[in-house]
Amino acid sequence: MSGSDGLEGVVAAETVLSDVDGQAGRLIIRGHSLDEIAGRWSFEEVVALLWSGFFDPLPADMRAALGAARVEVASELAALDPELASRTPVEAMRALTARLADGDDLATALRLVAAPAVFTAAAVRAARGEKPVWPDPAASHAADILRMLRGAPARAAEAAALDTYLVTVCDHGLNASTFAARVVASTLAGLTSAVLAGISALKGPLHGGAPGPVIEMLDAIGGSQNARPWLEAALDRGDRLMGFGHRVYRVRDPRADALKRAVKALLAESDAPPGRLELAEAVERAALEVLRERKPGRSLDTNVELYTALLLEALAFPPGAFTGVFAMGRAAGWVAHAREQVAGGRLIRPASIYVGPSPRAAA
Repeated sequence: MSGSDGLEGVVAAETVLSDVDGQAGRLIIRGHSLDEIAGRWSFEEVVALLWSGFFDPLPADMRAALGAARVEVASELAALDPELASRTPVEAMRALTARLADGDDLATALRLVAAPAVFTAAAVRAARGEKPVWPDPAASHAADILRMLRGAPARAAEAAALDTYLVTVCDHGLNASTFAARVVASTLAGLTSAVLAGISALKGPLHGGAPGPVIEMLDAIGGSQNARPWLEAALDRGDRLMGFGHRVYRVRDPRADALKRAVKALLAESDAPPGRLELAEAVERAALEVLRERKPGRSLDTNVELYTALLLEALAFPPGAFTGVFAMGRAAGWVAHAREQVAGGRLIRPASIYVGPSPRAAA
């Protein structure tokens, strides 16, 4: 194929938002390494960091601004009827988000970060036959997400774990969903349209839909002693091992380390047995060993999916909701990229190479 398959290595934008160094295993968010901010900065602080310079002025109190936005978008929950509740949580969330007006202002941006939080929690509850829980504008974003999901306040350690997750996934270079958002933003369609494009790309199993199957893998393995034979059989079938390997990282994904620390801190503060973490660690060791043996020429290390799945499961999110939770954090990055694209970019219109048949010459 002429050109670059999957646009590998093609520079499509200049950005101040994030830098993914795949060789060093480093993620930088607006001048700060992930190690510096994950578990130390709140999600609200990171939203302000991402949006700095793209909205003037930013809210003096981002926590209060997001709280008010959650209440505002909750008015759309009246549209969560039984037919919509029967869809997957991410599809229901996307449909409700599509009801929000398009715009390019700060109020629209805040609603778009609030929407995945309010709508995903409500969709999970609706699928269980439960009514939505109205947002609490005084709570932190992470704490309110868990309260809306469960109908009861979360423990501080749980809110802190989810907060770390939201920070960890807030932005990650020009990934598929972010590129989709920037393409739509470049047409001047508006922030809501750009975020809807991001959600649609994120739900694919090769992008944000990947962590859910990690739970299926752990359940199928069952015990540490089964890890290696199960993984070898999966590779013999040609299956991809979920939670391992990344398109960009050639060493360990730094987000995996941040989330593993968060999972350990969460489980240390709970009554949950440590077996799930021990199983995941055993699977990780066995998978890395098998991959080194089977694919010696490839750099396949642990990625964000493995410990994302473990963390979200510990917080009582069903696997079907994992992609919606991903969108809760990534929406802040989509908005920032959309604003950056409009401020300094042109309509995105790459070229293609025609490889089809030529028209027949007239006889």
